[in-house]
Amino acid sequence: MALFQLAADSDTAADNATLREEKRRLRKVCHALMERVESGVSPNSAPYAAFERSVLLAEQVRERTDALHRTLDELSQVNARLLTANAEAEAANLSKTKFLAAVSHDLLQPLNAARLFASALETHALPDASQALVGHIGRSLKDVEGLLGTLVDISRLDAGVLHADKAPFAVSTLLDALAEEYHQVAAVRGLTLHYVPSSTLVESDLALLARVVRNFLSNAVRYTEHGHLLLGCRRRANGLEIMVGDTGPGIPEPQREAIFLEFRRANQAQSSHSRGLGLGLAIVDRISTMLDHPVMLTSQLGCGSIFSILVPYAPPNAGDSSATSPRAVLSHGELDPLQGCVVWVIDDDPAITEGMQALLGSWGCRVRAAATVSALEAASDGERPAVLLVDYHLGEHRESGIDLASRLRRRYPGLATVVITANHEAALKRAAREAGMHCLLKPLKPLRLKMLLGTLLQS
Repeated sequence: MALFQLAADSDTAADNATLREEKRRLRKVCHALMERVESGVSPNSAPYAAFERSVLLAEQVRERTDALHRTLDELSQVNARLLTANAEAEAANLSKTKFLAAVSHDLLQPLNAARLFASALETHALPDASQALVGHIGRSLKDVEGLLGTLVDISRLDAGVLHADKAPFAVSTLLDALAEEYHQVAAVRGLTLHYVPSSTLVESDLALLARVVRNFLSNAVRYTEHGHLLLGCRRRANGLEIMVGDTGPGIPEPQREAIFLEFRRANQAQSSHSRGLGLGLAIVDRISTMLDHPVMLTSQLGCGSIFSILVPYAPPNAGDSSATSPRAVLSHGELDPLQGCVVWVIDDDPAITEGMQALLGSWGCRVRAAATVSALEAASDGERPAVLLVDYHLGEHRESGIDLASRLRRRYPGLATVVITANHEAALKRAAREAGMHCLLKPLKPLRLKMLLGTLLQS
């Protein structure tokens, strides 16, 4: 037993010695490791420098990130201010455009009256010198009408208030009147106009299409110094091509696209005949796009140009919803239907009623003009009217010209009616057409009115 105890004590002592040795060795290793770590993080060592650079870079990144955020915030504020300023500018421009489009009635009223008086004066027997002065006044008023009409048209297009009102009609309804008008315009310039008539039925907006063809004719007259003009049609598989040709100088190839841009004009215009804003073909381009009628141009330098627009045919069995084509000239021996016919004119502008009385009276009509139906009937002595000419805008709190005419037509069945307005809205033209009335736009073209009256009185 004592022997076993001695052996056990001997083993315990050995284990304690081993543990002490292991402990000493571990302490030595830890000490060595601590010395190595401490020596490795000295300011001059590579790991410490890397750590210091990392801290410095992190700080720089943070500072630059903060600066970038501040810059982005400033840019966002500037962008917001720019967006606000741009919106205000667009709103101001749209407001201006809508204003000009809206006040076109007031702008055109005095011009319309002046044209009526000048046209009436041209029919009077005057000394040659006075007749020449009247001619100059008429041409100047036409120039003003053209410029103002162009500005109003471009404003309506910019404001988006001009819309198409497509309906079937005989193309002669449009071209006969334009041919008669430009026969006279061309003659003043010493040019001749060859017109090839057509009675083909097409579908388009009559007023807008007239604006396009009239621009073609005006440019042809403006840029042609001698020779002749051509107005006619050519049947195509997908529509009727309405063409205006001239014997002018032609248009160089590089200019053929540019002339359809705003404020661009061909270089060959002569100063004495080149009044204009360079907007005519820009308007043509916009209207043709609205109507979906392609416009084409062919030209040869020194030989002339042909502008044309392709208008779709009316659907099969579509009746002509407009008036029969106005006849420009009465047949030999045929009585003038305007002589002695009774025409009622209703307009709230005294200058317009006076001008219409002077113009229609010079054509031989018996005119009754007033602002109200009651005043007309009081002055008519029971005489039945043959034609009614009524302004669409009859002042605030009054019925429209279409409503008034409808009321009068119930009282006088079959009364031919022409609504006259400076409003180009498609809805108005459509309402007049659906009511069986004709619509003419201000400034009123006297020749167009005369031809329409002749047609209405002969139908």
